[in-house]
Amino acid sequence: MGNFALKSTAFKDGGIIPARHTCDGDDVNPFLEIRDAPPNTKSFALIVDDPDAPGGVWDHWLVWNIDGKTQYLSEDSIPAGAFQGLSGAGHSKWGGPCPPRGNDPHHYRFTLYALDTILTLAAGAKRAELEDAIAGHILAKTSITGIYERK
Repeated sequence: MGNFALKSTAFKDGGIIPARHTCDGDDVNPFLEIRDAPPNTKSFALIVDDPDAPGGVWDHWLVWNIDGKTQYLSEDSIPAGAFQGLSGAGHSKWGGPCPPRGNDPHHYRFTLYALDTILTLAAGAKRAELEDAIAGHILAKTSITGIYERK
């Protein structure tokens, strides 16, 4: 379980997220790779947020019921059978980085949870509902962080 990892070909952990994945570009989710999930993983849940957002943490993407055998999340798509929740903007889809111009660079956390269950949570749920649903079912978690700043 110590090797459980989330990687991206679009950016390195702590690196700059390319504009293609932001409101300044095509605003599509980046390619993500899941490595070395715990053997009993039934599903994954992913939360992408911005802790530097004015007014507090901003949710950019909530995805769950990603099949436990999934190794990749392709760019601009979600795996079959997965559900998306409401972002801070109230949309059930990827909402890429879009910090206010003139702000210091914002950090975007991609946190992946390996779960011992498939959630019964309906599409369109909010983050608090997702967090309640995964509580007690987390086998492991991993994360990467990307940075973005609008000039």
